[in-house]
Amino acid sequence: MWYVIQVKSGNEHKIQNICVKCLRYEDEEVFIPVKVLKKRIKGIDKEVETKLFPGYIFFLTNEVEELFFRLKKVKELTKILKTGDEFVPLSVKEEQFLTRLMNPEYKVDMSTGYIEGDRVVITDGPVMGLEGMIARIDRHKKQAVLKTEFFGKPTEIVVGLEIIDKY
Repeated sequence: MWYVIQVKSGNEHKIQNICVKCLRYEDEEVFIPVKVLKKRIKGIDKEVETKLFPGYIFFLTNEVEELFFRLKKVKELTKILKTGDEFVPLSVKEEQFLTRLMNPEYKVDMSTGYIEGDRVVITDGPVMGLEGMIARIDRHKKQAVLKTEFFGKPTEIVVGLEIIDKY
């Protein structure tokens, strides 16, 4: 099951490395979902990776209580997200959504598409088929905002989307 661990923003990779080296059991995974965005740097489009959820790392484990005690060894602030007193994993629906968006390296690649009238058509990439979830598009920044729910709360996820044409 996927559990979400809240960490101080900017310390995600440091905590991930500690977890991988010292806390992770062999059948567990620790990862930071990232997204690929296109940024214009000195007149040239370059692909850059940024965190999909800043301030969070994901831990795939079946031993969450044991993980809780292992995380106490980490000096930096870490907290497994929970509801009340119970550690709650991502729901099956949330996990399936993220699995659909991310490649095996836990990366959300750029998508491409076009706009026809009021309709957005995604022709390539992980957002293809999720057009109905797009809340807004920023053509200048080459980004789309997807509206979804995580932990029962409305959440916006920014992903890379390049609109090639508008008809």
